[in-house]
Amino acid sequence: MTTSPTPEQGLRKELGLFSLTASGVGIIIGAGIYVLIGAATAEAGAPVWAAFLLAAVLSALTGLGYCELATMYPRAAAEFEYSRHALPPWMAFLTGWLMIAGLVIASATVALGFGGYLGYFFDIPARVGGLLLLAVVCAVAAGGIRNSARLTVALSAIQVTGLLFVVAAGAGHVGEVDLVHGGATAGIVSAAALVFFAFIGFDEVTTLAEETHNPGRTVPLALLLALGISTVLYMAVAVVAVSVLGAEALGASNTPLSDVVGAATGRRLDDMIAVIALISTPNTTLLATTAASRVVYGMASVGALLPAAGRLTRGRKVPLRAVVLCVALSVSFLFLGDLALIASVTDFAVYAVFLSVNVSLIILRRTQPEVERPFRVPGAIRGWPIIPFLGLGTTLLMLTQLKPEALAIGLA
Repeated sequence: MTTSPTPEQGLRKELGLFSLTASGVGIIIGAGIYVLIGAATAEAGAPVWAAFLLAAVLSALTGLGYCELATMYPRAAAEFEYSRHALPPWMAFLTGWLMIAGLVIASATVALGFGGYLGYFFDIPARVGGLLLLAVVCAVAAGGIRNSARLTVALSAIQVTGLLFVVAAGAGHVGEVDLVHGGATAGIVSAAALVFFAFIGFDEVTTLAEETHNPGRTVPLALLLALGISTVLYMAVAVVAVSVLGAEALGASNTPLSDVVGAATGRRLDDMIAVIALISTPNTTLLATTAASRVVYGMASVGALLPAAGRLTRGRKVPLRAVVLCVALSVSFLFLGDLALIASVTDFAVYAVFLSVNVSLIILRRTQPEVERPFRVPGAIRGWPIIPFLGLGTTLLMLTQLKPEALAIGLA
C-alpha cells in the first residue's frame, strides 16, 4: 500500500470545534426521534427516557474507542484507517467497504423519508422526492466542506430548535405522570435497541478528522459533545412526551410529536412538525454522503480502491468523483422502497464496523503502545482496555435485535 497523502496533497483543514460538533449533532438528530419515540414507548412504557439513556451509554462505549483511534490516525478513511493498522488487509478493506455501504444506504433511507415528508405537502412519490434531495446534496457536497459545514450548522440549529419547542410546549405537564414505574426492564432494553438507531452517526465525526484543525483535541471533544447534547435533548423530549400524552397514548401514536404539541398547546401543528422533520432529513443525508465520500477518498489514497476515486479538485480540494459515486449508489438503493428494511441493513453495517473498531483498539494497545494518543480510553487491566470489551459485548447485543432478513442481506 502507498503512504497517506501529505497535508499539501490532501483535504483542506476548514473545521473547528463548533462546526464539527454541529455536524455530529446534525447527523445524530435526524428524523428518527420524530417517529421512533412512539414505538419505543410502546416497548418501555413511561420510563422510555431510560431507554434513550441506555442507548447513549451503549453508544459511548464504542464512541470512546473512536476518540482514541481518531487521535492516533486522524485521516479521512477513519474506520478503514484504524483497521489497516491492526487487522489483515482483507479485513480492513471489508471494514471500509461496510462503512461506505452503511453510509450510502443510510443516505438512501433518509432521502426516502424526505420524499415521504415532501409528499405531505406535494403530490409526488416518495422516490421522486428522494431523488430531488440526493441531487441537491450532490451539488452542495461538490462545493466543498466549508459550504457544507455552513449549511450543516444552520440546519442543525433548526433541528435542535424544533426539539426545544416540543420540550417548551409540554414542560408544564412534567410531574403529572409517574416516569419511573410502569415499564419492565426487558421492555427498556428492547426499546434501547430500537432507539439506538437514533444515535447512529456520532462516529462520522471521525471521518472529518483530516479536514479539522488540531484533530487530536477537537475530534474527541466534538464527538463526545455531540453525543451528550443529543442525549439530553432526546431524554427531555421523552420526559415531556410521556408527561403530556401518557405512555399508552404516546405508544399508540403514528405522529407522536405532533400529538404532543397539539395536546400541550390545544392546536394542531402537524404542518410545523412536518416542516422541521423535512429540514432534518437533508442535513442527515448531506452528512452521510460527505462521510461516505471521505471514506472512499481515504481508501483510494492508499491504494485500497482505484486511485481515480480519490482525486481531488484543484481549487477546493473536493473528492468530487467520490461524492458522485456515493450519491449514485444511494440512488440505486432508493428503488428498494422498503424503508424499515433499508434502515435495518444500515444498522447491520454499522454494528459490524463497531465490532472492527473495538477489536482494532484492543489489538493496537498491545501492538503499537508507542504511538502517540492525545486521547486515551480510561481503564485497563494488565494493559488490556476494559471499555472496548464492553463495546464489543453491547454491539453483539444490538446485532441480535435485527430482523433475520436484514442480517441475511447484510451478510450477503
